[in-house]
Amino acid sequence: MALKDSGRAAEKFKTSIGGQALIEGILMRGPEKDCMVVRTADGLKTEFLPKKTRKKGSIATWPFIRGVVNFADSQVVGVKSLMRSADLSPEETEQPSKFDLWLEKRLGSEKFQSFLIGSAVVLGVAMSVGLFFLLPMVIGSLFYSLVSSTLLRNLIEGLIRIAIFFVYMIAVSRMGEMKRVFAYHGAEHKTIRCYEAGLPLTVENVRGMTRLHPRCGTSFLLVVMVVSILVFSVASTILLHLFPQLHALEESSGLLYRLLMIAFKLLLLPVVVSITYEINRWAGRHDNWFTKILTYPGMWMQNFTTNEPDDDMIAVGIAAVEAVLPAEEGADWW
Repeated sequence: MALKDSGRAAEKFKTSIGGQALIEGILMRGPEKDCMVVRTADGLKTEFLPKKTRKKGSIATWPFIRGVVNFADSQVVGVKSLMRSADLSPEETEQPSKFDLWLEKRLGSEKFQSFLIGSAVVLGVAMSVGLFFLLPMVIGSLFYSLVSSTLLRNLIEGLIRIAIFFVYMIAVSRMGEMKRVFAYHGAEHKTIRCYEAGLPLTVENVRGMTRLHPRCGTSFLLVVMVVSILVFSVASTILLHLFPQLHALEESSGLLYRLLMIAFKLLLLPVVVSITYEINRWAGRHDNWFTKILTYPGMWMQNFTTNEPDDDMIAVGIAAVEAVLPAEEGADWW
């Protein structure tokens, strides 16, 4: 399947500004400010979020550590913004349950919100790990008796993982309530494309941009799955070399061996995220045949995870980008 969205403008620079679609809004994160813009019943509402700044040279900025730190930070900020956008959305919201009211009374409003955000982050990560990693591992382990090659076992597991991801994303894209969210996702991409082309941020200019962007989170997730095949294969081979008695364990207790390998791979997930972050960071700064191949699957997947926005959505994207532009021109360039 070819990329459907071909409207492009010459890219003059690459920006580190990026965002996330919300409920009737967009979260945009810049080098100096984070901001969310939501279309409410009274018009556009702009709210700035606390921005964590890290000193250069700190452990959190070290290569292969910053990936995990930034991933965790993006999950917290994303969930917090999503919940806030739901509060601001003009659609009617459900009344809080008695349990919610009890928790709020016991914990206090601020602690209650922190509890909800923390719970949502943990549940979201747990669901992602369970669906896209644990489930493929369990299914893949069923082939252990048929396949002896460590590389082939991990390749089968990786293909199952990618297939589950594709089916999941395509299914979600067909849900009625998600179509508007994906349209805001498209507005985010189109606005950033217009900004990177050096064009004035007007609705007309943004409308003509492509809704596909190589530095999207969809591309990151796909690369995570490909990198996991390599990391799991190499690490499993090293583990079996260091502990040859594991071969005997597989012969005597196949179930225990499979459980042990699944637990070992789950512990490697931070390593996978770290390596993927560095690959995406490098790919985002370069344009060549290799980076085009690397980002193509993610770009193709965006045909399902983005929709064409209307002009009101584009206006939200413009407001969000303009709100996080750095004081010094070019401070956000990669």
